[in-house]
Amino acid sequence: MTADAPSNYSELVPERLVETADQLQRRVAERFPGSSLARVCGEVALTMRNVQRVQSELVREHWGLRSLVALFVALAAAAVIGLGWSFVSNLRAGFEDWSELLQGLEAGVNDLVFIGVAIWFLWQIEPRKKRKRALKSLHGLRSLAHIIDMHQLTKDPEMVTRSTLDATASSPKRTMTPFELVRYLDYCSEALALLSKAAALHVQHFEDRETLAAVGDIEDLTDGLSRKIWQKITILDRVLQRDGALAPDGRGDLR
Repeated sequence: MTADAPSNYSELVPERLVETADQLQRRVAERFPGSSLARVCGEVALTMRNVQRVQSELVREHWGLRSLVALFVALAAAAVIGLGWSFVSNLRAGFEDWSELLQGLEAGVNDLVFIGVAIWFLWQIEPRKKRKRALKSLHGLRSLAHIIDMHQLTKDPEMVTRSTLDATASSPKRTMTPFELVRYLDYCSEALALLSKAAALHVQHFEDRETLAAVGDIEDLTDGLSRKIWQKITILDRVLQRDGALAPDGRGDLR
């Protein structure tokens, strides 16, 4: 574990997610060499590394920008003090009529509003910049989740549970055994789970309402897609139990 990694289990550690994604890619490549799912899992591993960089950017404090904002706030405070002093001086000197007093108040209020809006705009530059970076990264996770889902769409458990089911000329080629199909679907589910954890990394130390909502959407998406996969796995698992099927090594190792 790295020096800056948490010493307990209260936080997600980006390095561990990268290691898990790499291991998943190797497992898929060993089980299904040359498969498109292995290449997709390789993309998941690359995405995990990108998310690790994004998370480091989200937690980094931009002191240069903050110094600029602090300088503007100091200048604004000096301007407010100057306006207040000028108004008090004019008030002591006396106004010719009430209209002159109201005009002075209106000008002072307008200046204060402008200064306040400017301070708020500058103060939001850093969160907006981080939000844009996070949302772009999350969009990539969402697209990758749909790609993983596309890889399991044609994996129909009925094709192994109903041997009399006739295939058409346009039916996809299905050469997997029930055991292999279970492993394939389980790898898809694991990849989706990794994307969900990667999404959660974006808001682990970055409290932003819009980003948190986007993370929630991705978690709901991956959870829904994984549920569909496990419905298929449940059907196939019954087939394996019925036929007494084990893993190719004869020990029931389903990794």
